[in-house]
Amino acid sequence: MSNLQIRVVSAVVLAIAVLSLTWIGGFPFRLLAAGIAGAIFYEWTRMARVGTGGSLGFLPEALMLVCIGALIVGAPAWILLLLTAAAALVLLIARRMQRVGRWEAGGLAYAALSGVSLALLRDGDDAGLVAILFLFAVVWATDILAYFVGRAVGGPKLAPSISPGKTWSGAIGGAVGGVAAGIVLSALAGAGVSLVLVIVALLLSVISQVGDLFESWVKRRNGVKDSGNLIPGHGGVMDRVDGLVAAAFALYVIGWAFGRADYPAHALFPV
Repeated sequence: MSNLQIRVVSAVVLAIAVLSLTWIGGFPFRLLAAGIAGAIFYEWTRMARVGTGGSLGFLPEALMLVCIGALIVGAPAWILLLLTAAAALVLLIARRMQRVGRWEAGGLAYAALSGVSLALLRDGDDAGLVAILFLFAVVWATDILAYFVGRAVGGPKLAPSISPGKTWSGAIGGAVGGVAAGIVLSALAGAGVSLVLVIVALLLSVISQVGDLFESWVKRRNGVKDSGNLIPGHGGVMDRVDGLVAAAFALYVIGWAFGRADYPAHALFPV
């Protein structure tokens, strides 16, 4: 089986599993969000510890397990966010005292907020389902269109020192595709189409591409090609969800700004 075939099979299997858990929502989706957070943290610390040669022992893992446990049991938003902030602060203090583990606090905050954003966006109701599907549509369309438009059109590089393969044409094509996919999904789901949602879709598309570049920078900073090898043909979990989790956090913040921290989807998707 060729590498392309492996990539396609892996992508289809992952999409079916993720969409199934998304449809169910509630506890099963929180498990998915917690699994993504845990995998991100593992891959982040695995890369960082190779690059720096030092760590804070089991302390980061213990604090991350507390955050993941709170996420799985469905703790309210203020507890999840407070735990994340407190855990990151503890690691910052430990880093200052022991002079090791420079990337640990950032990795914990990045991983935990990724899981929290996904879980709170989905929750267990119809608005949460539409919010997550909207997020998937925008991010996946952005990723696909950016790849194909970039290859077809080419042109100036977007960030050659970070990700040499990305072009401005791909970024623009991805943004257009992401907005179009978001509009179609929202209309089909009965949430309507408004200027606010168009702007939100565009913002999420841009942020997902920034998240992709950020993860590429982290890998280059630590001298690795892939964040891991868990997913055949794709690399690690971070390699697959970098843009998604960045956009998820942005959508969560937007939903919180317009509504409530525990139910961020309701203000944007009143279905």
